Amino acid sequence: MIKNFFFIFCLSISLHATDIRSLLFHGNCITCHDEHTSISAPSTNEIKSHYLKAFPNKEDFVSYMATWILKPQKETSLMLHSIKKYELMPLLGFDEETLRDIAGYIYDTDFSKVHPGHIN
Repeated sequence: MIKNFFFIFCLSISLHATDIRSLLFHGNCITCHDEHTSISAPSTNEIKSHYLKAFPNKEDFVSYMATWILKPQKETSLMLHSIKKYELMPLLGFDEETLRDIAGYIYDTDFSKVHPGHIN
C-alpha cells in the first residue's frame, strides 16, 4: 500500500513539474519567442535548433542556455545573426534554477507538435 502511494505521489509530482515548466515558459518567454514565428525575437523552434546542434546532450543544452540567459552576452551567443536582427536579449532577473526549468522544457518539447496558443 505504501509503495503504491509513493508511486502515485512521485507520478503526480512529475506531472506537476512538467506543468510548472510549461507555465514558466508560456508565462515568460512566449511574449518574445513564439514557438513557430520570429516576430520580435527568434522563434523557439529556431533557438532550439541552434542549441541542439551545439549541445545535443540535454544537460549541456540546459546548462549553456540557462547560463547564457542569466547573463546574455554577445561574445558567448550561439546566434549572432539574431542579435544583429533583434538586438541582445535583455537581463531578465530570473534565478538560474528557473532558467534551467525553462531550458529543460524547451529541450523536452517537440514544438512541431505544439499548436500555436496551446499550453502543454
